[in-house]
Amino acid sequence: MRVPERFSCALLAAAAAMATACVLAQRAYPWTENCRKATYPPSGPTYRGPVPWYTINLDLPPYKRWHEVVTDMAPGLRNIVQNIKNMVNTFFPSGKVMKMVDEHLPSMLGNLPWPFEEELKGVADVSGIPLGEIISFNIFYELFTVCTAIIGEDKKGHLFHARNMDFGIFLGWNMNNNSWTVTENLKPITVNLNFQKNNQTVFKATSFAGYVGALTGMKPGIFSLTLNERFSSNGGYLGLIEWLLGRREDTWIGFLLRSVLENATSYEEAKNLLIKTTVLAPAYFVLGGNKSGEGCVITRARKSTLDIYELKPKEGRWFLVETNYDHWKAPFFLDDRRKPAIICLNQTTQENVSLASLYDVLSTKPVLNKLTVYTTLMDVPGDVYESYLRDCPDPCIGW
Repeated sequence: MRVPERFSCALLAAAAAMATACVLAQRAYPWTENCRKATYPPSGPTYRGPVPWYTINLDLPPYKRWHEVVTDMAPGLRNIVQNIKNMVNTFFPSGKVMKMVDEHLPSMLGNLPWPFEEELKGVADVSGIPLGEIISFNIFYELFTVCTAIIGEDKKGHLFHARNMDFGIFLGWNMNNNSWTVTENLKPITVNLNFQKNNQTVFKATSFAGYVGALTGMKPGIFSLTLNERFSSNGGYLGLIEWLLGRREDTWIGFLLRSVLENATSYEEAKNLLIKTTVLAPAYFVLGGNKSGEGCVITRARKSTLDIYELKPKEGRWFLVETNYDHWKAPFFLDDRRKPAIICLNQTTQENVSLASLYDVLSTKPVLNKLTVYTTLMDVPGDVYESYLRDCPDPCIGW
């Protein structure tokens, strides 16, 4: 069934309106602080708490896999979905946009790859949230992920991968407490997931209850993988509109990451899939392996790969930093998280790089900022996977 053009235009108009309003609300003064030290183990005002663990049993029928997570997190999930609805209705007071979401998006399900269709139905039924709204909740992650990811290699060739998940830009700035509304609402529904088959871990991920794709994950002993949004004129909004209008050859990036984490059996296989698969939105895929030199940032357009930026420790490139800008271009001057991260990594030195030192880097403002939901630390060779909820106390830049 084709989605009415007015629905696609309404989505785009709502996004543009929210973007304009919230950019004006953000603080416009970029600033940095001295590199943080000794912040690990996490404590203090930048640490909100641990992320709870759940098991996703892949041997269960897809409809049932998320029942435990969603049952526990249903109040928080309903809260954030209602918050998103409220923002949409602010710009479209008639309620027609959300009515179209509820009426038309469920008809799209026959076009999603297995097992995601059945999983989404299970999430909707257990949470009591209309299926169309659960689908739209999953769509938002294709468009609003603004992050910092780091891969570092020590002198012994041991790899570490860490990331800040920054999420919620353009989705409501709370002037009363200087925070992004959606960012704050995501923290209570952030979960660590242990995906298992035959009682054996296939991969681990950090996600949000109700979201069935993957944005951060590790296949123990083999590779680690994170997603960063890439801003582009041929961006995710266009891909989404094309998908809604019936052009469905591209893959949702969250679904791709989960598929790679579940099915790829090596760093090289994962890399090949991330390079060749056409995707709904431009992105940066940050991939780490299990031995020296296995680390890269894959810069993706929707239909092609533009660049593969790799670790070269023998040539002195012992770390990679990716925020939300092509590494060969300067970041937007109001959003330079890259330079502070590089300065802190150089101060750390290759001899001292570790999960603890990467946590220090990711705790340094503005790498840590008001959008930061959680920090994940991954050590593939050592089979270490940790995630922590974060806060950025004032003074703190808004993105």
